[in-house]
Amino acid sequence: MHDEAQRQQMATTIAALKTELARVIVGQETVIDEILMALGSGGHALLEGVPGLAKTLLISSLAATTKLSFNRIQFTPDLMPADITGTEIIRDNRSTGEREMAFLPGPVFASVILADEINRTPPKTQAALLEAMQERQVSIGGQIRPLPTPFFVLATQNPIEQEGTYPLPEAQLDRFLLKISVRYPSETEELEIITRTTTNTAPQLTPVMDGEQLLSLQSMVRETAIANGVVRYALALVRASRDVSDGGLAAIAPLLRWGAGPRAGQSLVLCAKARAALTGRNQVGLDDIRAVAKPVLRHRLQISYEAEAQGLSADDITDRLLDEVPVPSGALEQDPAIAAVLD
Repeated sequence: MHDEAQRQQMATTIAALKTELARVIVGQETVIDEILMALGSGGHALLEGVPGLAKTLLISSLAATTKLSFNRIQFTPDLMPADITGTEIIRDNRSTGEREMAFLPGPVFASVILADEINRTPPKTQAALLEAMQERQVSIGGQIRPLPTPFFVLATQNPIEQEGTYPLPEAQLDRFLLKISVRYPSETEELEIITRTTTNTAPQLTPVMDGEQLLSLQSMVRETAIANGVVRYALALVRASRDVSDGGLAAIAPLLRWGAGPRAGQSLVLCAKARAALTGRNQVGLDDIRAVAKPVLRHRLQISYEAEAQGLSADDITDRLLDEVPVPSGALEQDPAIAAVLD
């Protein structure tokens, strides 16, 4: 069990990591916070944005500040599953002179995987990441090969309507803890980007966190206290997105073809815990659930044709859920989970 001093020390380390990233990345504070929530939760993140918004640079810079092994996989239309997971080859054994089968690991065998432009490759190849993301292992040649610990897939993609892209299968989308929207920088930030990137100066990043510290953060996240009323609020948000017969809201159900599944509720609670732990807090508040709702739900809500006709997005519908679902009232601090922290 981590004490208050350890939580504050971790918050200091996270602040130092953000400071280091700021030497390379201009702005994008929300994006960085959400990626760190995914890392602290032990989950994967999907970054979506138009080309040129430094998605790839951000992920590679993050790996450089965490002392973790890093591989980049550039997804293209001709990429094959074995190009990701690895394959078995026949080679000569120099000591015996005989031929033998040997496994040649693919780039997925690293702690941080950048799946760059993941929607540029067909679903068959996209699916090669499914087992790795869910089970943290690769099955090849009848053998199960575990992946490094910790293990994260941080994928980037251009918007689906861009030419030459393949929509990610719903099963794989659900494996991503968060879908992070990367937006254009402000005018001031864009000016700073142009100024920084047109000189001979190239900042060298200093690692500030190692794998052991990251595993400690993940343990700390799961130890963070959360009141039963806050968990029920997360559950209510998820169930409100479903059909009326499954507990959905009548005003929102026509806007969705289907709503979020149980994994969404787990993700809301886990990301809310991570948001609290990253700032040194030892308990989750309702604001934490509300703050992580959009990145958790935007890839788990399938909007209907009616919603599309109204120009609504998954984020718009999440806003309606946050407006319509009642916020629990009463003394949440009296919950046993919170009382144990406050004593």
